[in-house]
Amino acid sequence: MEYFPIFMRLAGEPCLLVGGGEVAVRKARLLQSAGARLTVVAPQLVPELAAMAAAGEVCHIDACFQPAQVGGQRLVVAATNEREVNRLVSQTAQALGIPVNVVDDPELSSYITPAIVDRSPLVIAVSTGGGVPVLARLIRARLESLIPAGFGRLAQFAARFRDQVKARFGNVEERRAFWEAVLEGPLAEQVMNGDERAAEADLLQRLAAGDSTPSGAVYLVGAGPGNPDLLTFRALRLMQQADVVLYDNLVAPELMELVRRDAERIFVGKQRANHTMPQEEINTLLVRLAQEGKRVLRLKGGDPFTFGRGGEEIELLAEHRIPFEVVPGITSASGAAAYAGIPLTHRDHAQAVVFVTGHKKDGSIQLDWPALTRPDQTVVVYMGLAMAAEICDAFIAHGKAATTPAAVVHRATTAQQRTVVGTLASLPAKIAQSGIASPALIIVGDVVALSSRLGWFRDVEEVVPTPDTQQ
Repeated sequence: MEYFPIFMRLAGEPCLLVGGGEVAVRKARLLQSAGARLTVVAPQLVPELAAMAAAGEVCHIDACFQPAQVGGQRLVVAATNEREVNRLVSQTAQALGIPVNVVDDPELSSYITPAIVDRSPLVIAVSTGGGVPVLARLIRARLESLIPAGFGRLAQFAARFRDQVKARFGNVEERRAFWEAVLEGPLAEQVMNGDERAAEADLLQRLAAGDSTPSGAVYLVGAGPGNPDLLTFRALRLMQQADVVLYDNLVAPELMELVRRDAERIFVGKQRANHTMPQEEINTLLVRLAQEGKRVLRLKGGDPFTFGRGGEEIELLAEHRIPFEVVPGITSASGAAAYAGIPLTHRDHAQAVVFVTGHKKDGSIQLDWPALTRPDQTVVVYMGLAMAAEICDAFIAHGKAATTPAAVVHRATTAQQRTVVGTLASLPAKIAQSGIASPALIIVGDVVALSSRLGWFRDVEEVVPTPDTQQ
């Protein structure tokens, strides 16, 4: 290693920052976050540094750098745009054995500042030895997306019980097994969700029992409308730590590639009139797997609580006192509308939006048609493709104009997305001609016509006149 990685305690320690520009501001913020007692030397300060000095947050020496200013400092940073001044700062500090960093100049620095992921007290530093700082920042950005803010709370929580765990478990292997069971299980999720009281009670109970076996839990995770880039950070993290994954046919193959490689995968797909596994069996399987101590991921397309049967599944979990968590996803309606250029609401055309499902448990269509045919609203129909003709006819029969714009969006947000636009009268025939199959959503309302102007992801295959020209 060219640089030895080390973390330095600076709380209350005197530190010197030479320079008053924008680069100096960034270093001042960083040193302040570490609790340093900071002195800034510069004849002029940018507004943010001046405000910090006026508030007494930093001590400002209104002068050019002088070597005598280095004495007694714990750390020195040079951030001027004059290399000779930076060189003098570096030489002075190194002669006194004080660590010094010259910004963007490793040659003059005795230490370099890494890119930092701050989840205090958990802190991750990334360095390329000063050679390619942009690469270090890119790696930091990748880590930021993978490590939730709650990990800081988890680190603080676990540190409180370090001595108790050490006293309870005599050898290192037992302690390691205990902490792995705690930090990878539902107790950790309780802490990151802010429920430290429940987490503490669970941890103390496990300590008293000497229990280092993994605890089972179920996570109902919304996979979004199909594009992996639209996953939430939390969804991605749980996908990568699950022991077992139950998924259905609405979960895109690209999303399954993000699941932990050695996780057991169980397909429980459902299609109209063709259920690979009945819902009751899925519910029972979730309970059984969790009771075996496994972390179970129930991965659902869209959002678990928007026509995803999430409510049915967690009822049995709650009855059996199985820890569970629901992670929302971007709904299929939101994804389809956004990628098809169809705003679900618009001040000129729709002041309300209604989500409905195209069939009930018994396969029938029983909808509140008078409510659905009200003016100035958008209706999104889930799982209605097979009944598209009946649905469009029902809209018309209950008073909706046959010329009302309507669209079907197939595999929204993915490279396979297709959007067919017509009217209530013409859409069923266009669906038949296009050969579109599930998964797809139907959108009905004047806002559909805006797709001809607002569609940005894929060209629509048919367009209708804009709402302004509708009679």
